[in-house]
Amino acid sequence: MKKKVGIFVLFLLLIIWPAEKMKAAETSTPSGIPFQNLEEFVDKYVEDYIGTSVAGASIVILKEGEIVLSKGYGYSDVSKKVPVDPASTVFEWGSISKLVVWTAVMQLVEEGKLDLNADIQSYLPDNFLSKLTFSEPITMLHLMNHNAGFEDRVFDLGFASETQVKSLEEGLRIAEPRQVYRPGEVVAYSNYSTSLAAFVVERVTTKKFHEYAAENIFSKVGIDNSAVYLPTKENLSVFTEKAVGYELLQPSQFKPSTPFYMSLYPSGGINGTAEDLALFAKALMPSLEKEGNRLFHNESTLDELLSTSYQANSNMPGVAHGLWEYNGKYRGVTHAGNTTSFSGNLHIVPEDHFAVMILTNQAGEIDLSYGLIKEIVGEKKHKIGDDLPDADEVSGTYITARRMHSGFLSVYYYLSPLKISPLSSDRIKVSISGRTATYVQTEAYVYRMEKGDNLFLPNQDFYFEVENSKVKKISTSISDYLPLDKSIPFLKVSLAMFILVIVYSFGMTILLMFIMLKKKLKKEVYSPISVWYFALNFCSTALLINIMVLALRMLQNSDRAYSEIILHIWLNYGLTAACVFLSFQLAVKWKKVGLSALQKAVYVLAIGNFLILFILMIIWEFYS
Repeated sequence: MKKKVGIFVLFLLLIIWPAEKMKAAETSTPSGIPFQNLEEFVDKYVEDYIGTSVAGASIVILKEGEIVLSKGYGYSDVSKKVPVDPASTVFEWGSISKLVVWTAVMQLVEEGKLDLNADIQSYLPDNFLSKLTFSEPITMLHLMNHNAGFEDRVFDLGFASETQVKSLEEGLRIAEPRQVYRPGEVVAYSNYSTSLAAFVVERVTTKKFHEYAAENIFSKVGIDNSAVYLPTKENLSVFTEKAVGYELLQPSQFKPSTPFYMSLYPSGGINGTAEDLALFAKALMPSLEKEGNRLFHNESTLDELLSTSYQANSNMPGVAHGLWEYNGKYRGVTHAGNTTSFSGNLHIVPEDHFAVMILTNQAGEIDLSYGLIKEIVGEKKHKIGDDLPDADEVSGTYITARRMHSGFLSVYYYLSPLKISPLSSDRIKVSISGRTATYVQTEAYVYRMEKGDNLFLPNQDFYFEVENSKVKKISTSISDYLPLDKSIPFLKVSLAMFILVIVYSFGMTILLMFIMLKKKLKKEVYSPISVWYFALNFCSTALLINIMVLALRMLQNSDRAYSEIILHIWLNYGLTAACVFLSFQLAVKWKKVGLSALQKAVYVLAIGNFLILFILMIIWEFYS
C-alpha cells in the first residue's frame, strides 16, 4: 500500500512540477523576477542612476503582447522639472531606427521584390557607389550583417541644424565611405549600410522611405506618437512632446545637448515614445493573435528575420538580419541606439514572448539601457571546457574595425585601443581608455565577461580567430577588432614628436614675443634674417594651432558636415606653403650672412620643428 501511495505521489509531482514551473515562467521575467515584484525591482535599480547619471528614462516591459510595466523616471526637461511619461514623452530612438529598415526589407523579400543575396548594384542607379575596392558583389545580407566592408565616416552623418539636411539619395552620395574590407570578411558597424538599404527600399517601392515606413509599418502596428523623419514643420505634435537631450558634465549636472538631424535618417532618425516602440516590439515577436502578424503575411518571414544570418563562431552570439543576438538565459535579439543626447535599447526574447525597451534623454547611457536589461533577461550559464588554449595566445593590442581609415580623424582610434592581457591560463583582462573588465574562456578562444566596468556590457562575448598562433580578428557581439596596424613604438614616437613640436612651438612663440617687446621698448632694428626666422616660428605655431582647433571642434561635436571644417584643411595647405617658403628663404639667407654656430643651430631647430610637424600631418592625413 505504501508503495502504491508513493508511486501516486510521485505521479502527481511529475504532473504538478512542470505546470508550476511553466506558471512561474509565465508570471516572471526571463531572469526569474516575479511580475508582482518587477516595479519594485526596477524602482530600486534606477534610483542609483536617475538624477545622478541619467536625466530621465522611459521603461516599458512586455509579456505575451501585454504591458506588464510602463513607467517614467526622472525628467524630460530638468530645468522645468517635467516628468517623463512613457506614453507621451518623445525620445530619439537612435540606431533602434535601423530595425524599421530591416523590417521594410523583409516585407519586400516576402513580396518577391527583393533578393537578400542579389548584388545591391542591381537596385541602385548606375555608378551610384564610386568608392568600391573589391570586385565581389555587396548583397543586402552584407548590409544587414554590417560586413559590406565600408569604413566608418563621421562627416555628414548628423547635423546640429535642420537646414543642413539633404535628401536620402543626396546624403548617401555626399557621405559615401571607402570600402576597406572584402565583403563578408569583417563586421564593422555601419550607418551608411543601413541607409543604403533604405534607399534600395525607395528604389523598389518608388516611395520615400519615411512614407513607406509610416504606411506599411507604423500605421499597421498602431504607432501614432512617433515620426520616422523629423522636419519640425511636418511633425509639430511629436516635436512639442520631445524631451530635452542631455550630456552629463559631472554627477547630477546635466547640460542640454545640441539638436540632431540626419540626411541618413533611416539609420537613426526616428523620434518617438517608449510605448510606441513597445507596439513595434510586439509586432516583432511570434504572433499570439488569431489574425497573425501585423507586419508580415507569413509568420515564416518573421522567423527568418529573427534567425541567425551571420555568426563568427558557433559558441558566439551573431547577427540576426540586422539585430544583434544576446547570449542570455534565453536567446535574445537586441539593438541599442545613441545620438548626441539620447540613448536606448530594445531587447526581445522571442522564445519567451518577452520584450524590454528603455529610452533615455542621456548621451552615452549604459547603466540602464544595458545594465538593467541584463538583470531582467538574465544570463546564460556557461561551463568552462577542458584543455583550452592558454590566454597568453590572445594577448595584444587591437583597434576597432569600425573606424575611419582615411582622413585626420583616423588618429582618434589609436588613442583608445583595446588591450588584452592574460590574468591566468583561462582568464584575461580587457581594457580600453583606462576602464577594465575580466573575461573567462568558456570554449576554445571564446571568452565571456565575468565582471568589470559597465562600458563592456554591449560586448560580453569575445571570439579570437587565431591563425598560426596569431590573432587574426576578434569578434564581439557588435563589431570586430583587428590587430593594431601600426606598431606601438611607432605610435609612441609619433606622440613624443607631437609633444615636442607643441612644447617647442609654444615655448618659442612666447620667447620671441618677449624678445619683440624688448626690442620695441629699446627701439632696436631687426636683422633681415631674423625676420624670416621670426616669421617661420609664428607660421609653424599658427599651423599647429589650426590643427588643435580642428581636433577640439570635432571632439566638442562630431556631428558636422565636411563643409564645416574644410576651412581648416585649406588653412593647413596655405600655412604649410608659407612655412615651406619661409624655411627656404631662411636656408638661403644664412649662407649670405656670417652666423655663429649657436645661431645656425637655432635656425635649424626652427626648420626641423616645421618639418617634423609637416611629416606628422602627412602621416595622419591632416591635409584630407
